[in-house]
Amino acid sequence: MAYHAERTRLGSHEIVVLHDPVRGRRVRVAQRGATVISLEQTLGQQSYDLADGYRDAAELDSRPSSRFAIMAPFANRIADARYTFDGRAHDLQPGVEGAQRAARHGFVRGVDFDVVAVAADEQAARASFTTSAIRPGVHPGYPYAIDLTVSYTLDAHGLALEARMRNVGEQAAPCFFGWHPYFRLGATPMDSWELEIPADMLVRTDADYIPLQGAAAYGRMDDVPALDFRRSQRIDGREINHAYAALRRDADGRVRTRLRDPASGLGIAVWQESGVMLAFTADTVTRDVRGSIALEPMESWSDAFNRPDCAEAIRLEPGAERSFLCGVEIELP
Repeated sequence: MAYHAERTRLGSHEIVVLHDPVRGRRVRVAQRGATVISLEQTLGQQSYDLADGYRDAAELDSRPSSRFAIMAPFANRIADARYTFDGRAHDLQPGVEGAQRAARHGFVRGVDFDVVAVAADEQAARASFTTSAIRPGVHPGYPYAIDLTVSYTLDAHGLALEARMRNVGEQAAPCFFGWHPYFRLGATPMDSWELEIPADMLVRTDADYIPLQGAAAYGRMDDVPALDFRRSQRIDGREINHAYAALRRDADGRVRTRLRDPASGLGIAVWQESGVMLAFTADTVTRDVRGSIALEPMESWSDAFNRPDCAEAIRLEPGAERSFLCGVEIELP
């Protein structure tokens, strides 16, 4: 069999290992949060971990910087932790005041998913994780019922992720998916890596990284040359914490954000079929500042729950299911 898949442990945590021995690739995914913790690629005599994930069981518990977080039922931020849906106001942090109010990255980062499938054959290695943790009464301000399944596939191209969200409640629900991976390309400094984001628009935000209201959020890329990566170029010393929209698809329908180390020739392409791409150069993380870059494919915008221009994209009717696909293609020299 060309591919292998197995269950093992990292401390108290169950993990799944997907292995492609022919191409020298191995992926480890934790049951906690359905979180990727490593993405290894052998190149010559050297092994590279392209994922700057959690290093041990303790980090899986504390979740610093939300590394490789599955973000659902919303991605990134909700302004003031409040939103209105179908005329009803909701507060995700009742009783919390002032600067302590913050709603980020959804509800499932600390959830132990159920591992429902682990398999391998001649074409791929696969693992599926599911949770019914998003239920009325469990999370303040979110009285909706969403079943979430996250499936990973390691094949000849790299690692693919499919998220399926199903509304199992009796009322329409706001929900959308995002992924929060951090990537690195060996020991070379991030400023030497080349980044390409095929986007014609930059989402303009306030100081708290909340998109500006209405049309003010739609920034022309030509007006922000320092953040324009439509042509591949070095990151250098630029600080990036921005969402890129109006993404250009390749001929196969996928949008590819590319990261490459010119020293080794090793690169990745983070792909998605829709949504926005948020890039973050990890200038404010608690571990290894600027040691990696987060390239986050998201189905919709930060604060989408409060944006009329995102209302159709995030609405899920009772009994309906929606999928979001993204992944990482590994590009060898």
